[in-house]
Amino acid sequence: MRFMIIVKGDERIEAGEMPRAEDIAAMADYHEELAEAGVLLAADGLQPTSKGFRVRYDGEERQLIDGPFAETRELIAGFTMIQVDSREEAVAWARRFPNPAGEGNACEIEVRQVFELDDFEPSDGVERFRRMEAEGKVT
Repeated sequence: MRFMIIVKGDERIEAGEMPRAEDIAAMADYHEELAEAGVLLAADGLQPTSKGFRVRYDGEERQLIDGPFAETRELIAGFTMIQVDSREEAVAWARRFPNPAGEGNACEIEVRQVFELDDFEPSDGVERFRRMEAEGKVT
């Protein structure tokens, strides 16, 4: 089972403020533990939305919308992807996740299970994804 631990954005991150050295060290410690346990798949922080864009779909039209975006509470600042044997194991790892805002500060992370191909009804599209997976084109 794969789970994504999502770090929410905030005004500090959107302003381009870099994490403190001690916060980076805490994250490095945590991610080293995940890697040593063999459950770490990926982990990255995201640049502020001022450096990003969105694509809005309206029928067949696509509109490009440059950042920054308002609602910082709705934004993703980073993620960690893990593969574990159960939801309980994901909860245990998530409880150990260092506070992205620094210890003692209010903050929230979100954890979501990732769909697996077996979750979908068999179809040509699912089989195409299985072939891409087998060929190492997607994970």
